[in-house]
Amino acid sequence: MNRRTFGILGTLAAASIALAACGGATGSGDSSAAAGGDTSLSSVKSAGQIVFATEGTYKPFSFHQGGAGELTGYDVEVATAVAKKLGVKAKFEETQFDSIFAGLEAKRFDAIANQVTINPTRQQKYDLSIPYTVSQGVIITKDANSDIKSFADLKDKTTAQSLTSNWYTLATESGAKVENVEGWAQSVTLLKDGRVDAIVNDKLTFLDYQVTNPNSGLKIAATTKDSSESAFAFRKGSTALTDAVNTAVKDLSADGTLSTLSKKYFGEDVSK
Repeated sequence: MNRRTFGILGTLAAASIALAACGGATGSGDSSAAAGGDTSLSSVKSAGQIVFATEGTYKPFSFHQGGAGELTGYDVEVATAVAKKLGVKAKFEETQFDSIFAGLEAKRFDAIANQVTINPTRQQKYDLSIPYTVSQGVIITKDANSDIKSFADLKDKTTAQSLTSNWYTLATESGAKVENVEGWAQSVTLLKDGRVDAIVNDKLTFLDYQVTNPNSGLKIAATTKDSSESAFAFRKGSTALTDAVNTAVKDLSADGTLSTLSKKYFGEDVSK
């Protein structure tokens, strides 16, 4: 899941502090419009829709059912539920990730719903909602493996990693020898064949895999202490819309919607 950049690299503590300061307005109207010209919420209300950018090729977050069917996924369903709380419809514009932030800045859409990881750099450039997805890094081993119970246990063990991922960095810093792979599927094959001892990856990747492979014979052997949080992204200055979405996300957490959607796609609650 190379869209996600994890707190193991030291950014999440600052992000959490900064995010806490931006929580919770009423979402009942564009209160800042009169004072500072923020029409982000009133424009959405007038249009009767909020336009979200999403990739459409990023399973299980945003993808087409069966490859060519209806757009669906965890992010798509959460965004749709948020729009309903705002009293408008959700419209999705499919955009490649490399250009998704440029499109937001160019006002092609109102928000991004595509597992945008919260970090200080993005908080400086964009308005970010409170998180609706939380994950950690994990070590994955065979069920029968009892030698690896922590990241310290990776010393002199062999893991399957892409050399360009931050998981490669975590594995090598933990003392592992790395077998280079192109992606998740290849790493699972090597692990099941006994050619490596473990995989270091994102917990969400493993949970998604387990949904369709419940008898995989694999397990999570250890989890990082730091977490990664994902949010909706808005143009800087979209305070009224961001606050309204924050209220919607809180409501969806309180009424169990986020938990239900999480379990649908990942088998457990990944919203907190």
